[in-house]
Amino acid sequence: MNKLYIGNVSAEASDEDLESIFKQWKIPHSGPFLVKTGYAFVDCPDEKAAMRAIDVLSGKVELHGKVLEVEHSVPKRQRSCKLQIRNIPPHMQWEVLDGMLAQYGAVESCEQVNTDTETAVVNVRYAARDHARLAMEKLNGSMMENYALKVSYIPDETAAPEGPPSGGRRGFNARGPPRAGSPGLGARPKVQSDIPLRVLVPTQFVGAIIGKEGATIRNITKQTHSKIDIHRKENAGAAEKPITIHSTPDGCSNACRTIMDIMQKEAVDTKFTEEIPLKILAHNNFVGRLIGKEGRNLKKIEQDTGTKITISPLQDLTLYNPERTITIKGSIEACSRAEEEVMKKIRESYDSDMAAMNLQSNLIPGLNLNALGLFPSGAPGMGPSMANVSPPGAHGGCSYGGQPESETVHLFIPALAVGAIIGKQGQHIKQLSHFAGASIKIAPAEGMDAKQRMVIIVGPPEAQFKAQCRIFGKLKEENFFGPKEEVKLEAHIKVPSFAAGRVIGKGGKTVNELQNLTCAEVVVPRDQTPDENDQVIVKISGHFFACQLAQRKIQEILAQVRRQQHQQQQPKSPSGGQPPTPRRK
Repeated sequence: MNKLYIGNVSAEASDEDLESIFKQWKIPHSGPFLVKTGYAFVDCPDEKAAMRAIDVLSGKVELHGKVLEVEHSVPKRQRSCKLQIRNIPPHMQWEVLDGMLAQYGAVESCEQVNTDTETAVVNVRYAARDHARLAMEKLNGSMMENYALKVSYIPDETAAPEGPPSGGRRGFNARGPPRAGSPGLGARPKVQSDIPLRVLVPTQFVGAIIGKEGATIRNITKQTHSKIDIHRKENAGAAEKPITIHSTPDGCSNACRTIMDIMQKEAVDTKFTEEIPLKILAHNNFVGRLIGKEGRNLKKIEQDTGTKITISPLQDLTLYNPERTITIKGSIEACSRAEEEVMKKIRESYDSDMAAMNLQSNLIPGLNLNALGLFPSGAPGMGPSMANVSPPGAHGGCSYGGQPESETVHLFIPALAVGAIIGKQGQHIKQLSHFAGASIKIAPAEGMDAKQRMVIIVGPPEAQFKAQCRIFGKLKEENFFGPKEEVKLEAHIKVPSFAAGRVIGKGGKTVNELQNLTCAEVVVPRDQTPDENDQVIVKISGHFFACQLAQRKIQEILAQVRRQQHQQQQPKSPSGGQPPTPRRK
C-alpha cells in the first residue's frame, strides 16, 4: 500500500520537480519518479510515508499551475472491496459514519487510520465489489459539513490475482500486525473498531489538557494513537466537561492516564486541594452487567485495583442523557487499572449487543436504529445530526414514511418483576415511558396465583423498540434471569381476523419462514374467537432481537394487507384486474 499515484500533473513537470516537492515537505520515497503524460508513480518506504504524502500534498500543493492529486496506486485486479475515506469531519460520530457507509451495501469492517491530520481517515471493506464501487462514486468529492470527502481504492489482498506477483511486491499484509477489527483476524469484525472511552473532567482543567494552541492535546493524540474530542461548548457553565477518546483499548487507557497526570499536575500548580476522581460515562444499557449479580463484578474490580467505585442513580437519566457516571477514587495508578477493568466489562457488553444488532439490523425494515438512543453515540449534541443520514436497515433515509402508526403490544413479564418495572413511587415506569415516547401500563393480575403480568405498550415502532429493549434489559439487570441465561419473553399483538391467514401462509409456510428467519416462536392459535374489533392474537416468544424482528415482519405483512384493501376500495378500471383476495372469516 506504499505505491502512490500522482494525478493532475502538468505536461511541463519533470521527475526533478516532483523530487523537490517531496524533499520540501520531508516525505521520503524509495525509488525514482515514473512520470507519464498527466500523471506519475512513486514508491514510498512505508505506509506512514505514503499516508503523509496523501495528507500533505493531495489537493493542496501546486506544480506548474496544477494542483496535484495523490492517492494509493492500486492495480485494477486489486480494486475490489476496500476503500480509504479521508477528510472526514473530526467530530463526526461513528454511528453517523456507519449509517452513511451502509447506504451503499454491507460493510464488513471499518477501522480508523492514525494520521497527523485534524480530519479523520478510515479504511472500509465492503462485502461486495459493486458496493465498494457505488460508495466510491457517491462519496468521492461529496460534502460533509464543509469537508469534501476523498475516497480512493486501497489494495484488496483477497482479490483474485491475475498470474504470479511481479517484482517481489507481494502481500501488502506484511506491514506489521493487523489492526483490531481488520479483515485478517478471521471472525467477521464489527463495524465500529471500538467503543470510545468517555470521561468527565472539571472545567478548570480543560485549558491545561488542551495546552497552548492545542499543543498538549495534539501530543496526547500522537503518543497514544487516539482521536480525542473535548466537548467544551457542551453544557455552558457546567462544572464538568465530557471528553471522548477513540482508540484501541490500550490507546484509550494511555490517553486517560495522561489526562489524569495533567490534571494532577495542574491541581498542584493551582493549589487545588480537592480529590480529583476519575469519572467515566457509560451508557445505561451496559451498567447492569458491569455491576453484576449482587454487585459482584464491581466489588471484584474495587478489590483487585484498591479503588472505591460509585455509580450515579438511575433517576439522573433523561431522554437526552442515557449515560450513568462511574466515579472511581484512588491513586492515579489504581484509577488507571480500574478504568481498564471497567471498560473491559463495558466493551464485552457492547460487543455482544452489537453482534446481535448487526445480525438483525439489516432485517428490520425501516427501523431507524441510530435514532433510538440504545447504543452509545458519544453524547447528545455531539457531532452532526443523524436525521439526514440513512442508518443501517433504513431504506432511503426515512424512518417510516409519513407519521408512523401507533402499535399496541402486550408483553408478559414475571409477576415478581412488576415492582422493578414500576420502580419506587412509579418513578421507573414514568421515566421509561418518557424515554421511549410510549404509553406503558401494567394490567391487573389475572388471579391470585398468576405467574405472569401483562405490560401494555402503545406507541410507534421506534417507541416499541426502545420500551421493550429497556424492559428486557431491566429484567436482566435485576437478575430475574440467570447470568448465562438469555431473557426470553412472550409478546402478543392483535391482527384483523381476516389477515391471520396471511401471517400463517399457505400450509403454514409464512409462519415457518418467520420462525426460521427470526429465531422467535410465532404462533397463531387456532379456533380463536375474534374480539369485538374482529381481531385475533398472534403470540411471539423469544429473546429481544428475535421478538423485535418477528413483530416488524408481522407489521409488514399487515401493512401489505392494508395497502391491498385500500387498492380494492378504489374505483376499479373497466379492464380486468386482479380478483380481490378472499377474506378469511
